[in-house]
Amino acid sequence: MTTTQEWDRPVGDANGVYPEGVVPVSIVMVDTDEGITGAGLGPHVEIDCLFAAIEGEDPRGVTALYDRMLRQTFKAGHAGAAFGTIGALDTALWDIKAKAAGEPLWRLLGGRDRRVRAYASGLDIGLTDDELVSVYEVYARHGLRAAKLKGGLDIERDRHRLTLVRDVLTEAGRGARPGLMLDVNEAWHRKQAVRHVRELEDTLDLVWVEEPVRRWDAEGLAAVGRGIRASVASGENLTGLEQYRPLLAAGAIDIVQAAAVWGVTHFLRVSALAHAFDLPVSPIGNTPIGLLHAATSLPNHMASELQDLRPATGVSVDLHVEDGAFVLGDSPGLGLTIDEEAITAAGLRPGTPSAEGPGVRPEEAGRRLLAADDHAHPAQPRRLAPLSRGPVQPDLGVNHTARR
Repeated sequence: MTTTQEWDRPVGDANGVYPEGVVPVSIVMVDTDEGITGAGLGPHVEIDCLFAAIEGEDPRGVTALYDRMLRQTFKAGHAGAAFGTIGALDTALWDIKAKAAGEPLWRLLGGRDRRVRAYASGLDIGLTDDELVSVYEVYARHGLRAAKLKGGLDIERDRHRLTLVRDVLTEAGRGARPGLMLDVNEAWHRKQAVRHVRELEDTLDLVWVEEPVRRWDAEGLAAVGRGIRASVASGENLTGLEQYRPLLAAGAIDIVQAAAVWGVTHFLRVSALAHAFDLPVSPIGNTPIGLLHAATSLPNHMASELQDLRPATGVSVDLHVEDGAFVLGDSPGLGLTIDEEAITAAGLRPGTPSAEGPGVRPEEAGRRLLAADDHAHPAQPRRLAPLSRGPVQPDLGVNHTARR
């Protein structure tokens, strides 16, 4: 099924903006023959093929089933949206495993402390100055003292916006210096990245710069890291350890990231690999619930991304935010409750199809000679196209059934 995240304001990055702030959220739900339902957030691409890998299996063998799903896509490859489907199914199976044990997933995975350090991330490039300040004042009231802004199109504009947020968080922290990060979503080439960040660093202290160049450019990421004081963060769009290995071997990234949509097992494996290089990890996503549970058991977790403070339509989560941290609850499994009737009743808000938006790389990315002007900042906004629910997923067989 598919629901929506209703931001009630524009959201986006250097590549584009959703002006209405309505973002689709896909959900996979797996029902077992024991009456336990697991939920995972992620795509449905190739789901029929991938279900074949877990049909008739005991869902508690989740890590082995994860590898079975990877093998199922051996020829076509498990990158991209298909990897997201694997991650959604994997997360749903972890949910089932913890519910079967009668424990929250964070406890099942060996976590000691239910608190997970957070940073604010408003997907805020489309906001006016007043809107930007207002949004981060809300984050500050929840105790957040670190923030990641979207930027990369104009040095002085980025400096101004980072300074506004710095001042909001400094005041909320009674003078304590906040953490500031800048995410440019692969908008630069190498020298552009170094020049842009070094000019910002004349007046600002940045914790990290995220995806300054293309995600796979190990040499470029390393060159940027050598040219700036801030750390280089990347990894949210990497799918599989084989994509991380050359970056880590080249010393190309300082903060290792993984997206919530890729699943719990992937995150645990990426975190172990990063730990071998003495590098911290940081989950990415809108309330990355599965990864928050996993983060409690890791020795190298740094901070997790907090985007919207509200869950998607028809979704409730057993956690709250206080003193700058996610605080996980005691509900068995992920603590997710999916209200299918509410999602059906809400429906999807229609929009106009477009070839532009946050998920579409602009033609001029990495080739801009001048700062983007107000009329092209960022690329023309995208409106959501109607989405179909698709056919009902067939039963998984002997041990459990699934629906999406």
